[in-house]
Amino acid sequence: MPISETDIALAHRLADAAGAAIRPRFRAEFGLQTKGDLSPVTLADREAEEAMRKLIIAERPMDGIFGEEYGERAGTSGRVWVLDPIDGTRSFVAGRAIFGTLIALVEDGWPVLGVIDQPVQRERWIGAVGRQTLFNGAPVRTRACRELKGAQLATTSPHLFGAHEGEHYLALAAAVGSPLYGGDCYNYALLASGHIDIVVEMELKLYDFAALVPVVEGAGGRMCDWAGDPLHAGSAGDVIAAGDPARIDDILEALACGH
Repeated sequence: MPISETDIALAHRLADAAGAAIRPRFRAEFGLQTKGDLSPVTLADREAEEAMRKLIIAERPMDGIFGEEYGERAGTSGRVWVLDPIDGTRSFVAGRAIFGTLIALVEDGWPVLGVIDQPVQRERWIGAVGRQTLFNGAPVRTRACRELKGAQLATTSPHLFGAHEGEHYLALAAAVGSPLYGGDCYNYALLASGHIDIVVEMELKLYDFAALVPVVEGAGGRMCDWAGDPLHAGSAGDVIAAGDPARIDDILEALACGH
């Protein structure tokens, strides 16, 4: 089913609802707790997802929902709204406005619409299959990258790689130069706007990467896993984003050089 204007309008309303829940909690009382996997969660995470789920249930009752905080609600349409109310909760807790709300529409397992919303700075990227990615309503493009050396590489933290994967990441970092750390989903938004060239991460969940794919690819970039395959609902969570698709083979080759 093609992405419609009503799909896009709903995605914007979902981001608006999440932002309205998040902003009052930023650098304020956010009720920090620790989940079973030792990751942090706040009232802002939960309230933002609740607000988005309420809208989807009211307006798209046949669609499924898969959210980080409240799990899966089955649907019958073949479409699933995938929600991460705060991607980068550690940054949110630290008062750093480089986290984001991620909203994706996944159809038959493939991401077809994505939003990266930074609610404090009121920055919003939206991408959809067959459409140009927009940043606050204006088209954006990734930038050309002629070679790996000197490219701007970003990842949230080198500590999030396992020992084996970390060696492969370090081989890429050595080929590039000095990497940038921190940022979570915000790195992919900056890549879509032409400020970063490469983002590489491991062990992302569907709610971490589904929204990123339409945003990056609608801006002219490419996303894939560490084998070079497209990302979908069954992907393992090893992720590459390249602003210049011509560099994908170089990135894969550099990653393969790790021991």
